[in-house]
Amino acid sequence: MISYSVHVFPRPASWLEHVHITGYWFLDEEAGWQPPQDLLDFLQAGNPPVYVGFGSVGDASLAEQKTRLVIEALRQSGQRGVLATGWNAMTKIGNLPDTVYMLDSAPHSWLFPQMAAVVHHGGAGTTAAGFRAGVPSIILPYGNDQFAWGLRAYELGAGPKPVPQKRLTAEALSSAITAALKPQALAAAEALGEKIRKEHGAEIAAEIISRCME
Repeated sequence: MISYSVHVFPRPASWLEHVHITGYWFLDEEAGWQPPQDLLDFLQAGNPPVYVGFGSVGDASLAEQKTRLVIEALRQSGQRGVLATGWNAMTKIGNLPDTVYMLDSAPHSWLFPQMAAVVHHGGAGTTAAGFRAGVPSIILPYGNDQFAWGLRAYELGAGPKPVPQKRLTAEALSSAITAALKPQALAAAEALGEKIRKEHGAEIAAEIISRCME
């Protein structure tokens, strides 16, 4: 079994019948999770913001520099932002503009659908969450399969060309955000999200396992 969506990568014609593509397996937030009130207030205070977060990848020694770069890119693009510090990539700083909210983390399944677009490193799980949310993905890969996911988001029309971290500047990120919020990208991302939300990958996988056990 393979846990991705055929709407992201079509099934190769050469694959045998016993190879199953189930759709994504999503693990949503824990029951009872509640967002902080100040985050809710921020979301309600203006247009949907742009999420920026890099999960567990990044260089702690460059975290403040990266944070300031992201804030400048948001300023240049005229967008509000929600920044997730993650493990190392960004850090909380003083004198934040009132157009930026910083948090440690929040469930992607709750947060992403409320965003205008999502900026991230292109990990498989984060990319899947962005696709399901139906908002454009702006992928800034560090390495490995992240480049492939970034390219695929662009090929699907659900985001701009990926910007490698080594080439990241405030100007490049600002341009990518602006491109992601154009009507064509917004429409493509929403259409993809609608298809993925109709899949039930974990349930299908469980049914396949059950049949095999019989």
